[in-house]
Amino acid sequence: MKLIEIDKPRYRRHLNLVFGGIAVTLIVLSLAVSTLLIELFGTPGGSNFWLNLGGVVMAAVVVVIVLQKLRRHPFMREVVYVWDLKQQLNRIYRKQRRLQAAVDDNDPDALLIMNFFYRGSKQLYELDDNLVTHDELVDKIRHHDKLLESAGLSTSTDAYEPSMLDRFGAR
Repeated sequence: MKLIEIDKPRYRRHLNLVFGGIAVTLIVLSLAVSTLLIELFGTPGGSNFWLNLGGVVMAAVVVVIVLQKLRRHPFMREVVYVWDLKQQLNRIYRKQRRLQAAVDDNDPDALLIMNFFYRGSKQLYELDDNLVTHDELVDKIRHHDKLLESAGLSTSTDAYEPSMLDRFGAR
């Protein structure tokens, strides 16, 4: 995965439209399918909990299928990129203890992985206006840049490959 520049206003607009579309679709489909199931299989005065739950589940399945189909649409580019970036950063985070030990030993792969982690996190913080710990993250990036320089590595994130994580545990 490569870090790419994202137009923040476009990302926010598309994210809001996607989430709004998901919410409206879930509400409308859940109500429609639940009503249909109750009409077909419900008993008067009986509990229709399972039929209502079935309507919600069916609506969720439809939303997931539609999102999978639309994943490659240009409108979804920024939203999907951020989603994938968050998953990649989460994968790195789960191995951070092992990675930090390898960084302390000047392991080049660990240094490159953590470089991607810090710079990807910074991009996410800025896109989501999460500036509470931004300064702390910038300090970590500066410190890590010195480690990269002393190891003769570039601060570019282009050398990062997700497969590099495989060396650092099964998780």
